[in-house]
Amino acid sequence: MIHKTAIVDKKAKISDNVEIGPYCIIGPEVEIGSNSVLHSHVNIIGNTKIGKNNQIYPFSSIGTPPQDLKYKGEKNSLVIGNNNRFREYANINPGTEQGGGVTSIGDNNLFMVYCHVAHDCFISNNIVLANNVQVGGHVIIQNNAIVGGSCAIHQFSRIGESAMIGGMTGVLSDVIPFGLSMGNRNNLMGLNLIGLRRSKVSNDNIKKIQLAYKYIFKTASFRDNIEMLNSDLKNNEFVKIIVNFINSDKKRPISLPPNL
Repeated sequence: MIHKTAIVDKKAKISDNVEIGPYCIIGPEVEIGSNSVLHSHVNIIGNTKIGKNNQIYPFSSIGTPPQDLKYKGEKNSLVIGNNNRFREYANINPGTEQGGGVTSIGDNNLFMVYCHVAHDCFISNNIVLANNVQVGGHVIIQNNAIVGGSCAIHQFSRIGESAMIGGMTGVLSDVIPFGLSMGNRNNLMGLNLIGLRRSKVSNDNIKKIQLAYKYIFKTASFRDNIEMLNSDLKNNEFVKIIVNFINSDKKRPISLPPNL
């Protein structure tokens, strides 16, 4: 159903059972998957592909040009998966040439009121960005992460899977998978034990993650400390995720405990 006040370009590809509410504007390159709902006053433009069962609330702006002075109008895109919720005033930008041209958002994510996701970000699945989270360009957020309200995430930062960021945190350094990070400028405060238990990670695995965390971050030479882990910890599937994260990218520093 398309409301009579909505403006939908004839070239846009709108699937079956899509609801487009009052005063929405849909551009010519937009594709929207089945059973998605645009409640009202939603603006979607650019080369934007949206999957199925997405809910987009009033005054959200999806696919508008990147807020990057280097952007000169080159071809870019925004790809959004399924079952996402974009609450009021969410703003999501496509990519730039410097970042590969694509911003990607996965499935089952919640973007609360006033969230902004900048150019060239990769947002995975089952993520919660609470109210007023501001995500800079080229940021990677992995599965099941939770970011508290009014956080600002510096460009090129990474947030590992199942990590939790406390509200009002300025994220300037990468947060390891399963980590708990907070502070004016983020420090690693431990592990997201509640998240691990909610994900039904076994107590044995949680104990191994805790032990590995203790060894890795016992000194500031954490990369050297990784080499000292015993084989039992090194071969644990969850510890491997942490180690691979630390070793895979060095654009931003790794968030460390405040005593290091």
